This record gives sequence, structure tokens and C-alpha cells, in this order.
Amino acid sequence: MLNITLFSQIISKLEKSRFNKLVKSHQSDKHQKGFNSWSHLVSMLFCQFANSQSLRDISNGLRSATGNLNHLGMLKAPSKSTLSYQNKNRSWEIFRDYYYILLESLGRQAHFKRTNFKIKSKTFLLDATTISLCLSLFDWAKYKTKKGAVKMHTLLDYDGHLPAYVNITDGKTADNKGAYDIPLLKGSVIVADRFYNDFSLLNVWDSNDVYFVVRHKNNIKFNSVKELELPKIDTNTS
Repeated sequence: MLNITLFSQIISKLEKSRFNKLVKSHQSDKHQKGFNSWSHLVSMLFCQFANSQSLRDISNGLRSATGNLNHLGMLKAPSKSTLSYQNKNRSWEIFRDYYYILLESLGRQAHFKRTNFKIKSKTFLLDATTISLCLSLFDWAKYKTKKGAVKMHTLLDYDGHLPAYVNITDGKTADNKGAYDIPLLKGSVIVADRFYNDFSLLNVWDSNDVYFVVRHKNNIKFNSVKELELPKIDTNTS
């Protein structure tokens, strides 16, 4: 079962004021019958995060969190019949519109200087970061003798500022090894550092028509086949 405290931290990142504006615009609480749009949203998000398989799972899961529901902005857990009725009758457009609001808002939170590349292909940034964990609490997170950790391998969409894919492994997994499972988009460009200078990995990318820009290692051995001149930059192009 999903840890309700962790779930409440996720819910706290949502902009409820903007959601309330959508509620007024769509009039989605006009016939709420004690179960408003916000409670509906939280319930269906709980369904996804808790991997609920039925309305009963959602209802029982939220009911087991009695006392913590106020942190989610809910007064009580919904019944199966209430969920069923609102899923059938409440307009889905409000949730669609809120999704796009969140997408835009979260994208703006990634503050890094952008460069407008003259590349029409979709560009992704690939990197990994190690997250330390207490080994006495997470004994499965093997890293070092007295330290625990997991490694998060992230493929970042350069245009949207949001992760396109995240692969979480144990802390010992090398950066390049954790990259074999990332989804590949034909014709896209992956930009990564020297830890991804793995010829087997690069061969997989090349075989799937994926371009890449990867820094080479200082001790790499290579022979120059030929050198090509860089194209001249058209300064008149905006």
C-alpha cells in the first residue's frame, strides 16, 4: 500500500488555487453530492500511485488513512458507489485542462540557461545521480559496506524541461549500464557525459537510428580516418 505521508507530499506540490479556478469555469462541483472535484482528483491520483485495481481498492486505501486525509484536502474517503457515479458523470475536461497547467508550471521550475540549437531533431539530456539512503532502514540499497544508495538515471526532455524517462537502480550500477533500458526515439539526439562512452551502448543507439553527442575519455585510443571542415555559419539567419 502506498505510504500516505509520501502521497501527501506529492499532493502538496499541486496548485490547488488554479484547480479551483477550473472548477468554477467548468462548474464541475454543481452536482457534487458531497464529493467535490478536488477529492475526485486526489482519489484517482491515489489509484495510480497505489496501483489500485478496483474502486474498492481506492476506497479502502483512502479509508485506512483516516486522520491523514486532511493533509490531502479531503474530509472523508469516498465510497465505491460515489466514485463510480462521479467517474461516469463528472466532466473529464477539468482534469485534462489541469494536466496542461501542471505540465507548463513544472516545466518552468527547471531553471537552466537554454541554447537555441539549430537542430530540428528531438534532443534529450542523459545523466545519473546517486541518492544516499540509510542502510539500516533500506538494507536492499547496496552501495558500500556502511552506506546505502540508489542511482537515478534520468533522460531529460530538453524542450519541456521534464524527465522523459527515469530508471532507478541500486547504487552500484554504472551510469552506462543503467542507460541500456531507456526508451529510444528514432531520429532523436542524446547528449551525455564521458561515463556513457560505452561502444556497446553507442552501437545500440546507432542501430536504432539515434544520434548522440558524448564526451570521449582522456585515455581513448583512436585513429583519425579523415577530417571534415565545419560548415560556414550564416549570420543572416535569425
